[in-house]
Amino acid sequence: MQLAVFGATGRTGRPLVQQAMERGHDVVAFARDPSDLAALADDALTVVQGDAYAGDGVAAAVAGADAVVSVLGQTKASPDDLLTVAGDNVLDAMGDAGVERFVTLVGAGVREDGESVSLTGKAMGTLLKLLAKEVLADAAEHVEHVRESDTEWTVLRAPRLVDGDGTGEYRAGDIALGFESVVRADVARCILDLLEDDAYVGEMPKVGSA
Repeated sequence: MQLAVFGATGRTGRPLVQQAMERGHDVVAFARDPSDLAALADDALTVVQGDAYAGDGVAAAVAGADAVVSVLGQTKASPDDLLTVAGDNVLDAMGDAGVERFVTLVGAGVREDGESVSLTGKAMGTLLKLLAKEVLADAAEHVEHVRESDTEWTVLRAPRLVDGDGTGEYRAGDIALGFESVVRADVARCILDLLEDDAYVGEMPKVGSA
């Protein structure tokens, strides 16, 4: 499978790219600075330079892909609408290229209508609205656009992401999440499993530690 990965140079993107190659996939990694991926150089890796927010290079990265993954994340320096605008650029490029499968990663604070949420989950949601209102709003709008797209989408929702060696295990689906964390490498594994199993198409599963 050829995967186009946006957010490839980030702390979740790097283990995703590495694991994808280890599992025999070809990876097109999108990066503003290709040198950030020099340590992952491999015959299975192609790096496309560009700016997802501006739309530069997005079409080149998506062309020929069997699936597209976005693990883009907000930083202090990024625009408030990063996920929405960059996501729209990716979706447009996918439509033009005829690529259907899309997996995007957002925070667990993004809810589905009528979703049952635990008390700790509600508390976390309230905290996010107070401390990261713009980030949450951006993610929610991005998800709305993804759900309205013609892609075979999956929105994976994760709690607080932490660095470290993956455990190789995780929980995914309609699970309760609260004040907890999950290792980025395990989230990467989950994303690849979703793609390989063609699982949760048109759904918004959550991922957490095993």
